[in-house]
Amino acid sequence: MTTPAIVGPFVKSSASGQQDNCVEVAPLSDGGRAIRDSKDKTGPILLFTPAEWSAFVTGVRDAEFDL
Repeated sequence: MTTPAIVGPFVKSSASGQQDNCVEVAPLSDGGRAIRDSKDKTGPILLFTPAEWSAFVTGVRDAEFDL
């Protein structure tokens, strides 16, 4: 299995303003997403397949993660 390439810039939500305690998201060549901590741009990056990312976005929209 090959690791998909990051094909776009990392971006964070405009709602986060100038804060550096956010996550940043970048698209992957297979349609998935890469996630990293905005405070540690050279730190670890999490990779999500398209199906995993879709399930996460659906969970957010459906308030699955609300406390």
